[in-house]
Amino acid sequence: MASSHSSSPVPQSNSSDAFFKKEKDATKHFRPVQSLPDVCPKEPTGNVGDPSNLCDSPSLVVDQQRWTIYHSKVNLPAALNDPRLAKRESDFFTKTWGVDFVDTEVTPSFYLPQITKEHFALYQQEITPREKLHERCKNICAPKDTFDRTLLHTHDKSRTDLEQVPKIFMKPDFALEDSLTFNTVLPWSHFSTAGGKGNRDAASSRLLQEKLSHYLDIVEVNIAHQISLRSEAFFHAMTSQHELQDYLRKTSQAVKLLREKISKIDKVVCEGSLRVLRLSLTRNNCIKAYNKLKLMATVHQTQPTVQLLLSTSEFVGALDLIATTQEVLQQELQGIHSFRHLGSQLCELEKLIDKMMIAEFSTYARNDLNRPLEDDCQILEEERLVSLVFGLLKQRKLNFYEIYGDEMINTAKNIIKQCVVNTVSQIEEIDTEVVVKLADQMRMMNFPQWFDLLKNIFSKFTIFLKRIKATLNTIRSVVFLVLDKNQKTRELEDTLQKSSAKESTVDTEVAYLTHEGMFISDAFGEAELPGCQRNSSPHSEPCSSDSVSEPEGTTDSSSSKEQTSSCVTPGGVEMIIGDDMKLTDLELIRLANNIQELLYNASDICHDRSVKFLMARAKDGFLEKLNSNEFLTLSRLMEGFILDTEQICGRKSMSLRGALQSQANRFVNRFHEERKTKLSLLLDNERWKQAEVPAEFQDLVDSVSDGRISLPEKKPAATEERKPAEFLIVEGQKYATVGTVLLLIRIILEYCQCVDNIPSITTDMLTRLSDLLKYFNSRSCQLVLGAGALQVVGLKTITTKNLALSSRCLQLIVHYIPMIRAHFEARLQPKQFSMLRHFDHITKDYHDHIAEISAKLVAIMDSLFDKLLSKYEVKAPVPSACFRNICKQMAKMHEAIYDLLPEEQTQMLFLRINASYKLHLKRQLAHLNVVNDGGPLNGLVTSDVAFYTGNLQALKGLNNLDLNMAEIWEQKR
Repeated sequence: MASSHSSSPVPQSNSSDAFFKKEKDATKHFRPVQSLPDVCPKEPTGNVGDPSNLCDSPSLVVDQQRWTIYHSKVNLPAALNDPRLAKRESDFFTKTWGVDFVDTEVTPSFYLPQITKEHFALYQQEITPREKLHERCKNICAPKDTFDRTLLHTHDKSRTDLEQVPKIFMKPDFALEDSLTFNTVLPWSHFSTAGGKGNRDAASSRLLQEKLSHYLDIVEVNIAHQISLRSEAFFHAMTSQHELQDYLRKTSQAVKLLREKISKIDKVVCEGSLRVLRLSLTRNNCIKAYNKLKLMATVHQTQPTVQLLLSTSEFVGALDLIATTQEVLQQELQGIHSFRHLGSQLCELEKLIDKMMIAEFSTYARNDLNRPLEDDCQILEEERLVSLVFGLLKQRKLNFYEIYGDEMINTAKNIIKQCVVNTVSQIEEIDTEVVVKLADQMRMMNFPQWFDLLKNIFSKFTIFLKRIKATLNTIRSVVFLVLDKNQKTRELEDTLQKSSAKESTVDTEVAYLTHEGMFISDAFGEAELPGCQRNSSPHSEPCSSDSVSEPEGTTDSSSSKEQTSSCVTPGGVEMIIGDDMKLTDLELIRLANNIQELLYNASDICHDRSVKFLMARAKDGFLEKLNSNEFLTLSRLMEGFILDTEQICGRKSMSLRGALQSQANRFVNRFHEERKTKLSLLLDNERWKQAEVPAEFQDLVDSVSDGRISLPEKKPAATEERKPAEFLIVEGQKYATVGTVLLLIRIILEYCQCVDNIPSITTDMLTRLSDLLKYFNSRSCQLVLGAGALQVVGLKTITTKNLALSSRCLQLIVHYIPMIRAHFEARLQPKQFSMLRHFDHITKDYHDHIAEISAKLVAIMDSLFDKLLSKYEVKAPVPSACFRNICKQMAKMHEAIYDLLPEEQTQMLFLRINASYKLHLKRQLAHLNVVNDGGPLNGLVTSDVAFYTGNLQALKGLNNLDLNMAEIWEQKR
């Protein structure tokens, strides 16, 4: 904007200062005052771009970094802020005149003298001629490079100054009304609401006030600079305004000339052509009138034709004719007075056809479902069915399938009733005159008769469902054909729209011309008749009205005639589908789903009727009294029917399966109670003596050894002459058992076999079998260990042989528990594996019971040792009577258990008995003060112990037993 004084052509003094100054007066205590020239540049005159027109005065933008006398100025807010007013020291709003502002007189400074105009008189005399010379020199143009550098320097300085201003002031949405913006610009920490908090707050407030004032000065200087730079563009715009007015004047004259030429062309060229088009349009109107008359004659024959079609049950054809006539009346013949009542008559006729079609479909459903149930699943009158379904779809009667569903329910009831009547009529034992009700007649049948009746009902229902499936599949195929036609029609319309969009790109410079109220584009379109061919000769005759009438009539009525397509159903019936099916894809898909659901309902109906038939027979507990083979046969029949219906209909029906499960639960309860009662009776009569093993039980065990748990088939009578064995051989081991355990094994196998036959009762059977095994364990414990057999059976005492036999029987059951567990695990679902923990608990209980029996045997001998050794005296003869008695009792124990328990168990048992013997002997020797000192008493005891050791090791299977009799001499430390 202005250059510095160093570049000014004004002569300078020899002084180092940039301006002329007076010498300092030593007697004065203040700096001489200098002149203050204008700090703002003068407005440019003449050529704006001339650098010589710029003011050479110092610039605030350029020189603000270097302080000069031109900085010695204040603004109004600074003058209004009195630093001595304590109440406004931290108040920002005292920059303006406030209500509480009080003007007070400023006390003169003691350090500054009073300055008057006389002090500046000498300075004014010296500076006036120099100022005049400076004003003359300002008009001289400064060097260009100096000016450019000045502008560049000014631009850089302006950018640097603006960067000092915080970015928040530059945001377009800056508004002090926003609380966040206000707190950012004016943080309340700088102000005191209580009248000031000290000098620190006052200084902070003044610093903020000075910063904001500084930012305001920077922005004002930059705004002034930008305005000065844009002044040239304003003068250029004013100059261009005159040229624009000249251009507009010339354009107006050209438009006027063009309009005159177009008017002449219209009179010479267009009027004749328009007259030709008017005549062509008149001719077309005559042809249309003729075609309308022909169409009216055709419509007049609609009602007789519809009556003729209805007489032959052509409902679809009659509906198509009515729909076409209605469309023609609405589009082509609208407003014809003679046809004013025809539309309502056709509507009434259409309603009549709807009722006739529904009645016809109901009759068809009744005839289809009530025909004889032979092994024939062909569709009854498929063409008639297709025609009826298509007509109902055309009339949007989408609930017609409900009629078929009602007929299915009635037919299912009649099937069961008819089967019962036919079966009862063939049984002579049932007097139908005495027993009137069918349910009572049915309850008089035995199981084979009732089973044959149920089998017959299931076979009839299977044929019934197959017939329903075939009929419903035909109906669904019609629905899907209509759906497919809709989709193809939609694709064709999309293709036509794309092709028409391409053809519409033909250049039509004249969109339409209005002449006597008609569009020329319509005239062209109607003049191009498809039946007329233009002749190349100008003298060729135009097309006659007769030759044009047929194609024109076709064109006019094209909107009322549907495009049809031929489709073939899966049964080979061909049908024609028009475009007037007003059903959406969603409605058709929902209808197809409902028809499929009707097939599922048919399966549910058959199952429900079968359940009612089953429950009617089960009222007197008939099904619960069936044996396992009969129930197995019934279960397999019902499972087969359930699988057949699932295969036909494609969905599981749970009612019959639930009834089967309910009966299976009752069967399981009865099955379990019978066997538990049987086991209880066997245990109450068991004398706990070793029983002989019949050959059939050995065969039973051998069949299980192969890893397959099942009851073996009965062998011919010739093979049953084998003698019973003493032991039961299981995988090479001998098991001495009682008769109850043999029968228990067979009962366990019956449980496993029942699970194989009826998989649905696996979990129930597992629970019942667990209960049976727990019952045997607890009851056997009560009878043997608890000595309950003394009162129940009348045993005199519970011998060691009884205990050993009971332990061996328990071991036999424990041997089969893992096999039973694996058998059930293979037939359970993974989520049911937690039920197998019952077998783990049972195994633990059995092992605990076996350990208690072993402990009981040891306790028997322990009490014997305590009784005999307490009376032992170390004296001759040797062996003593006590030791001979002990050896005799040990031999009896060995004789009782050796044939019952395995050799390893026998050895372990006698080791425990020997440990008890050593403990009692050691205690008695300590009581008698007999020590291992080689004396006579020691010799006598050693001889008795040697006798005991020899006798014990002489027993069968105990010769290698390590008795370690030296422990009796060990002293406690």
